[in-house]
Amino acid sequence: MLRFVLTRLLAVVPVLFVVSCVVFLILRLAPGDPAAVIAGNSATPADIEQIRTHLGLNEPLPVQYGIWMGKVLQGDLGHSYFLNKPVTQLIVQRLEPTASLALGTMLLAVLMAVPLGTVAAARMGGWLDRLLSVVSVAGFSVPVFVTGYVLIYVFAMQLQWLPVQGYEPLGGKGGVLAWARQLILPWMALSIIYVALIARITRASVSEALTEDYIRTARAKGLREQVVLLRHALRNAAVPIVTVIGIGVALLIGGVVVTETVFAIPGLGSLTVDVVLNRDFPVIQGLVLFFAVSYVVINLLVDLSYLVLDPRIRY
Repeated sequence: MLRFVLTRLLAVVPVLFVVSCVVFLILRLAPGDPAAVIAGNSATPADIEQIRTHLGLNEPLPVQYGIWMGKVLQGDLGHSYFLNKPVTQLIVQRLEPTASLALGTMLLAVLMAVPLGTVAAARMGGWLDRLLSVVSVAGFSVPVFVTGYVLIYVFAMQLQWLPVQGYEPLGGKGGVLAWARQLILPWMALSIIYVALIARITRASVSEALTEDYIRTARAKGLREQVVLLRHALRNAAVPIVTVIGIGVALLIGGVVVTETVFAIPGLGSLTVDVVLNRDFPVIQGLVLFFAVSYVVINLLVDLSYLVLDPRIRY
């Protein structure tokens, strides 16, 4: 068990190193001069050269990488050119809305998809199984922004049950209720795709588990079908399900740009759009690095969760 954990932890180090190199080089080698962007259209060549010297852009790439990486290890991701704030501060300020959207979406998707997929696997060929196939196709086919605008039109504009756009902080005056009301529509719009994905994976994994010998043994012992389905089939099918959920959370954290734009949520997605339009290179670099590290860390946690889900890995 300890060997498995250490192996996974050591495997993360070279991955993070490669990620940092790619993030650093992509922006350094991209077309355009950051110094010219900062200086503006009326700047003289001398002004641009002064900014390049100040930012260290005239140094060789290995030297620039060493300076940048040393600051990153100290928690310094640089300073925004246009917002005039530290990149770390900008990410922290925008993290709560994105985390609330991503984690709430995945929680809603899991609570809906796992029971649906399990029941569909137990009754393959039934009406629920066929309905799940139709819903899955529709969930993958309809873009998130289309679903979002439909939900806004029905529940916010016509029925007036929920607010149209915006975000209420979790610690705001309205409390948890106001926070949840602002996020219900984004959760619904974004969770449809993940409900379809997780439900299909759950159905496939549970249906495969139901054909195993230990399921026949459990039924031969006289256990109730619910016990066989939940305690034996679903538990042994949990590894691929948890894998998909973990990947989904990682993708959500870095892929909520469209949803945050549609619902005017001031999260990392909307921040990404703003800084890309302004070509604010330090913030772009910090965001890409943050999303990449989040993805790696979540995948590491998923790997470690296998120790709990599958006892064979511990031995």
